[in-house]
Amino acid sequence: MNDDRIVKLLEEIRDLQRQHVENYKSALTNQQESIALQKRYSRRTIPVIIGVLLFLLLTVYGPWIWHWLFAR
Repeated sequence: MNDDRIVKLLEEIRDLQRQHVENYKSALTNQQESIALQKRYSRRTIPVIIGVLLFLLLTVYGPWIWHWLFAR
């Protein structure tokens, strides 16, 4: 190989490595945003799930509990 081809090959490798670093930075940024969204929605979702479960429990067992407490 002559020197010009080696220099060109090394420049291509350098450019690809720079592009890889940029892609990696972008991926890290996207991952951080995704984690932030997951935390935000998990804080909102847990109370909703608890509320739905309480509603279902009271709907199913509410009449029985009412009868047990006040029908004596």
